[in-house]
Amino acid sequence: MISAPCRLGILATLVPGQPVSFTDMKAATSLSDGNLHVQTRKLADVGYIQIRKVKKGRRSVTEFRLTELGLERLRLHVMKLQKVLDAEVAAPRPARSARADDSAVWA
Repeated sequence: MISAPCRLGILATLVPGQPVSFTDMKAATSLSDGNLHVQTRKLADVGYIQIRKVKKGRRSVTEFRLTELGLERLRLHVMKLQKVLDAEVAAPRPARSARADDSAVWA
């Protein structure tokens, strides 16, 4: 659920804990209205975010907020990614073979 870049971006935007409006989320993620709606609905359906309609003057504004479950799952996802990176760094790498087009300029 979280590994999709657009959903990861939505969750990352919500990490500071403050509610984020639809307009601000759209600007932060560069998603279209339709895609943002679909992706936030998917995250809300599994309980990772909360979607609320808030009255601001005469208008109604959609706001998103990260839930405790969403924060927990995001932390778990980041920990798994960190383990992959740690294993990659620790693994021996094969020696790089020289190619005819290699030069010291690009090394």
